[in-house]
Amino acid sequence: MRKNFGKKTWLYPMPVLIVGTYDETGKPNAMNAAWGGIYDTNQVMVCLAHEHKTTENIKKTGAFTLSFATAETVAECDYVGIVSANDVPDKFARAGFHATKSNFVNAPIIAELPMTVECNLIKFNEDGICIGEIVNVSAKEEILNENGQIDAKKLNPICYDSSTHVYWTLGKVAGHAFSDGKKIK
Repeated sequence: MRKNFGKKTWLYPMPVLIVGTYDETGKPNAMNAAWGGIYDTNQVMVCLAHEHKTTENIKKTGAFTLSFATAETVAECDYVGIVSANDVPDKFARAGFHATKSNFVNAPIIAELPMTVECNLIKFNEDGICIGEIVNVSAKEEILNENGQIDAKKLNPICYDSSTHVYWTLGKVAGHAFSDGKKIK
């Protein structure tokens, strides 16, 4: 038996992305955006309302970063999602974040978040979909495995459950992509 819930915006897991931008004076800003992901090859998308300071910044600078919120930074990452830079101009600093300028795009890398996708704006759709070209992905060495790849367990990203408004961490490895399905003949 299944229970029907009707039209809901529920997709699992939903990464918690922190959108980093600079305003026209170079002041950093960050915003929590759970509605985002891969759009196409070398492209990302994030859904942003037009009234956000982040949206204004992206349109002015043509760049943004997406960093993954982690279990260690839940409070800080939630804070930048519930407070608007239109009302609290220093919310980046209040969250305890520190910015370094990306070497690839005109947007900040947040020092406290260990993995960042650096993007140039491709376009902003009328419906609030921001599409960016991935220019670089950077990660702190402490979240890399012995082969120099990002280790999801060390990254410890959080996911958003929109049905219960809870943040979750990842569990254990369930299988191997492009491999386990070969067992079925």
